[in-house]
Amino acid sequence: MHDSASPRLLAGPLSGVVILDLSRILAGPYCTLLLHEQGARVIKVEPPGGDDSRAYGPFRDGQSLYFAAVNRGKESIVLDLKQAADRAAFDRLLAGADVLVENFRPGTMEKLGLGWDVLHARHPSLIYAAASGFGHTGPESTRPAYDMVVQGLGGILSVTGHPGQKPARIGVSVGDLGAGIYTALGICAALYHRERTSEGTKIDVSMLDCQLSLMENPAMRYMATGAVPGPMGGRHATITPFAIFETADKPIVIAAGNDGLFRRMCAALGRPDWAADPSLATNDLRRESADALAAMIEAVLAQQPAAHWLAALDAAGVPAGPINTVAEALAHPQVGPRHMVVEAGGVRMVGNPVKVQPFAENDNGVRAPAPRLDGDRAALLEEFAAADAV
Repeated sequence: MHDSASPRLLAGPLSGVVILDLSRILAGPYCTLLLHEQGARVIKVEPPGGDDSRAYGPFRDGQSLYFAAVNRGKESIVLDLKQAADRAAFDRLLAGADVLVENFRPGTMEKLGLGWDVLHARHPSLIYAAASGFGHTGPESTRPAYDMVVQGLGGILSVTGHPGQKPARIGVSVGDLGAGIYTALGICAALYHRERTSEGTKIDVSMLDCQLSLMENPAMRYMATGAVPGPMGGRHATITPFAIFETADKPIVIAAGNDGLFRRMCAALGRPDWAADPSLATNDLRRESADALAAMIEAVLAQQPAAHWLAALDAAGVPAGPINTVAEALAHPQVGPRHMVVEAGGVRMVGNPVKVQPFAENDNGVRAPAPRLDGDRAALLEEFAAADAV
């Protein structure tokens, strides 16, 4: 079968796992990228014309960097699953796969004769993972959905932004990314289950479900109190002071998450009297007067620039930090040593956040590029035809 020394493959706990990836755009491809970073081989089965995201900018040398960022190191073959010859080729690939990933609207795979019931009967050990907008059950399961739609439906947009202003989209596609992460988690759990039982399982992930899961604190507060949470700008809903504060030149974050850290913050700001104030003695009391306390803190912070206060807070052991631009975040001194910027085909990309030892020790920060459309067709057809003949 596949050469384990292939430069596309990374050493990791999922080495040897073969994933057949029918997904496109972001949720599914992000899931399989995470699994590839743990050593899995990912064969991307694309429809004629390719993954839609190949047409999304920005571009370099005619290639989509949007596509490249979540498809690096994968292989590509174009198959029209409605055509007999391509369907036969897909069946051969499927016979050699451990996991199938798709993010079609529910019912699509069934129309192709490739639904879970059919595939499980044919390949009992195959893990079938489906990420969709609303899942495979429930009254609205067949509705289409995109990231912004589920951000709205799941309530996240309602708690993002500032009070009295228009709802604000989170600055990343958390609907798709959340579904990708949860699908990857489900696949890892299913692989462990199969290791013990030899049984394949179906993973049904709903983007809406994932948004609700990520809403753990606002949802819990509503269910406990009946009060509907709303946007709070840069402030934490239940911890004070835990917010964005203005200084003489630019805003910073201070996260004094308990009474001890509050006392340390007071000392760092030169206001130990605040720590002795009975009305500020506990987090609940501080939360009741959050606006007044924020004004007090900002009146002090306005006397010096951010760098001064960050140094003082750091020396006092108080969690605090700047609000970095993307450029500043990528240049942070922690990023390089942890290979959180890697190079794939001459393009810099965000690296793998899950460090599994001992594999992470050998990470050199270099990745194989994203595949050209149908670029691996001949090699894959030869490999899996040969495997079929054995």
